[in-house]
Amino acid sequence: MNATIKIDFVSDVSCPWCAIGLKSLETALDRLQDEVQTDIHFQPFELNPDMPPEGQDITEHLVQKYGSTPQQLEQASEAIRQRGADLGFEFGMGKRDRIYNTFDAHRLLHWAALEGPAGSQHALKMALFSAYFTEGLSPASHEVLLQKVGETGLDTERAQAVLASDEFAAEVREAEHFYTSHGIRSVPAIILNDKHLISGGQPPEVFEQALRQIAAELAQ
Repeated sequence: MNATIKIDFVSDVSCPWCAIGLKSLETALDRLQDEVQTDIHFQPFELNPDMPPEGQDITEHLVQKYGSTPQQLEQASEAIRQRGADLGFEFGMGKRDRIYNTFDAHRLLHWAALEGPAGSQHALKMALFSAYFTEGLSPASHEVLLQKVGETGLDTERAQAVLASDEFAAEVREAEHFYTSHGIRSVPAIILNDKHLISGGQPPEVFEQALRQIAAELAQ
């Protein structure tokens, strides 16, 4: 049995490059299959922690935050759409017109890792990416969150109780602080065995090479 490589995938569900990064990682893992054993943990990061529940118009937000021109935004959107398509992920361009608060989504992801069956956090993460980027739904909406919880086979009554309380809020804040205090300023940030960092939505080959190299070192 090969040694297991721990993967901490630090990301936000409203980050398009995080969706691309996860699909790239999944592609790399499919290619490696029997060569590498991994244990993936999805860690919270909020791109817009002060965003109100109703969100903000996405064009207005990106112009304010990055000073982007409409032409630059259009070019960036097309690059993201194409990268997603190449990896089998659909960005529903034109469906997503607002940026939302994602804190409750992170609380549910934390809950899924603790109380759900193996693989359920990963499944919920991908379902939330699809909800926002493919369907244009709000990850701040409790109705949307519970729908995706149900679709991934998790307990919707338990999830509803989590959302109705402040359960796991402290744990999510603590995890967010841990990663920002260790220098994580942009996502996705993929940390292998607590010491190797891969930043951004890299192509599958980058993950494949890094994982194969670490697995080889562990086997020595």
